[in-house]
Amino acid sequence: MSSQNLSYHETRSAICEHGRSLLADDLTTGTGGNLSARLDEDHVAISPSGIPYEDIEPSDVPVVRTDGTVVEGDVTPSTELPMHLEVYEQRPDVGGVVHTHSPYATTFASLGEAIPASHYLLAFTGSEVPVAEYETHATQALGDAAVEALGEDYNATLLRNHGVLTADGSLAEAYTVALMVEYCARIHYQARAIGDPEILPDDEIDRLQGKLDSYGQ
Repeated sequence: MSSQNLSYHETRSAICEHGRSLLADDLTTGTGGNLSARLDEDHVAISPSGIPYEDIEPSDVPVVRTDGTVVEGDVTPSTELPMHLEVYEQRPDVGGVVHTHSPYATTFASLGEAIPASHYLLAFTGSEVPVAEYETHATQALGDAAVEALGEDYNATLLRNHGVLTADGSLAEAYTVALMVEYCARIHYQARAIGDPEILPDDEIDRLQGKLDSYGQ
């Protein structure tokens, strides 16, 4: 197996593993949500459409060119492929994208409310989790809306009346962001049920992001 094929296989395997984690971590239900990873400048691996996560094998994970052409795999790519490709096109710093239907964060998406920094771990995403305008799922328009909301400053956005999209330097990092978004959404929801959460100022979020960038090094 060539080094490129080995790298592709490892990435496709990682998509399988993280897909199963979506269910275990209660970030989605059924076959909802999708994940992708940048393989190189011209190729992306993305979870397939409509296959239960526990049944997906690495060979089932499609490899597509950045124009959407499938070059490896016999299974149809996720219907949200246009959204993933738009993120990679507009954010060259992004190496992994995760789309979830996690319940607490999606609650705020359905309210059309950004999630503010009522917990310091929101610094994984930016000063807040902004809300993208509603667009029909599996359309280029949804990708455009998501990218506009992400801008250059955020690693996550709520998809109005739909779910969550996270993007970071790698698939593993984007998955961590998805976990943090759901945790912070739950804390904010619970705090709102009791009273008025205190929101951390932007300068503190900037300091926290510097600490998180060096965490574990």
